[in-house]
Amino acid sequence: MPANMSLFSVNAILILSTDDRSRILTKYYSAPHAPPGSTTNHPGGNPYPSVKEQKAFEKGLLEKTNKQTSDVILYDGRVVVFKMEGDVMLYVVGGGDENEIMLFGVILAFRDALAILLKNSTDKRTLVENYDLVSLAIDEIIDDGIILETDPVIIASRVSKPPTQDITSVKNIDLSEQGLLNAWEFGKLKLAERMRQL
Repeated sequence: MPANMSLFSVNAILILSTDDRSRILTKYYSAPHAPPGSTTNHPGGNPYPSVKEQKAFEKGLLEKTNKQTSDVILYDGRVVVFKMEGDVMLYVVGGGDENEIMLFGVILAFRDALAILLKNSTDKRTLVENYDLVSLAIDEIIDDGIILETDPVIIASRVSKPPTQDITSVKNIDLSEQGLLNAWEFGKLKLAERMRQL
């Protein structure tokens, strides 16, 4: 077993605009507990801790992938998988020795979840208008660099609808004056029963 095997497999997930080369949403991950005496080269380490380094990395990445026909490249010692959707590029960045098939599964899950959530309209304007859904989808897929879920239907269902147990309990509440009086009487009866049992 390799000495640096870790659950932390994603260094960053990026959504960049191809038109004006702007950031739409970027999340860089680092492990909450780095090994003692290590630099950013350990699994789960953030190789780009400052915003200046992140923007330089993103600019070079866009230039390198703008005319690419493949979906996986090695850039700056990192495995990068990407997909172009409309006028945006979706990226998942992993360590240099990371499994590219696993990272490719993450980018496909992210792309397909966005297609479900945004009704096949994955462009810059729609992403900005639905920033909350996009951010929640990323959080459902990856947590601190650890891949949690890769099924786009499950991701979209967790992001788009509230928990069902809360909805059913709210529907059965009668908030009219008579309903409140009935609740008061019911509470008095139950309290009286409890008092008699003691």
